[in-house]
Amino acid sequence: MGKIAFMFPGQGAQYVGMGKDFYDAVPVSREMFELAGKASGLDVVGLCFEENDKINITEYTQIAMLAAEVAILKAVEEKGIRPDVTAGLSLGEYGALAASGVMRTEDVFKVVRQRGIYMQEAVPTGGAMQAVLGLDGAVIEKVCEETEGIVSIANYNCPGQIVITGEEKAVAEAAAKLSAAGAKRCVALNVSGPFHSSMLAGAGENLGKVLEEVEIGEIRIPYIANVTADYVTDKTQVKALLTKQVSSSVRWQQTIERMIADGVDTFVEIGPGKTLSGFMRKINKSVKTINIEKLEDLEKLSGLM
Repeated sequence: MGKIAFMFPGQGAQYVGMGKDFYDAVPVSREMFELAGKASGLDVVGLCFEENDKINITEYTQIAMLAAEVAILKAVEEKGIRPDVTAGLSLGEYGALAASGVMRTEDVFKVVRQRGIYMQEAVPTGGAMQAVLGLDGAVIEKVCEETEGIVSIANYNCPGQIVITGEEKAVAEAAAKLSAAGAKRCVALNVSGPFHSSMLAGAGENLGKVLEEVEIGEIRIPYIANVTADYVTDKTQVKALLTKQVSSSVRWQQTIERMIADGVDTFVEIGPGKTLSGFMRKINKSVKTINIEKLEDLEKLSGLM
């Protein structure tokens, strides 16, 4: 029998109303939304379910997204399903941490609240990100290295989709070079900062100080880190990897390929949207992908019980 992986999406998939059917119908899911509010000092229930402008502002988006992910995770766990391995894209790595048991859920919420604040404060202006479509990673890496200013790869999402990040001018210059080198398109992303670039190193350092106060437990369920696309086998590595993650490339395609190589044949995307399921179709169509976003989606898990 194959293995099951839980995967958690990152910032960008959020919307008002995410997870509300779980909040209304599943007591443990309601508890998670309320715990997120208590841990963060925010009205997370209002943030997730009532029309507002804050949900798309990084310092609020991150705690809202994570609350929805963990609430849905707990509903999945109540069905008796446990993953063999877990991973998450950027912010989603904290959903993976909650699934792995590395941190107490309350601590995961506290850390992510601060992560959102620090990332929002780090570069309020002057940064940009663009998705580069249809070019090999090695070509993009070379162009970034040869471009003056700060520009690097933020996300290796899937074959044919890589995101670059950095100073606005350098990103624009690199995008022009990449278009000339054969990229199908370069698409500017509507983001509030140059995430996963060296410009966020200060945010990572601040986050590291928060993590110093957090207790790291045993890794009960293996998880794969964004920074290395490899398993975290030593719990003493967790804090350093999370600190570095803020300003490092997210190696998502490599993460999925590693899990498939280790026998994972069923991937369960837990949280808002279907972004990761979309990436999966481009990485490997032969594996099974299940998206759990709505309460009714739990029925898709019947074959795994």
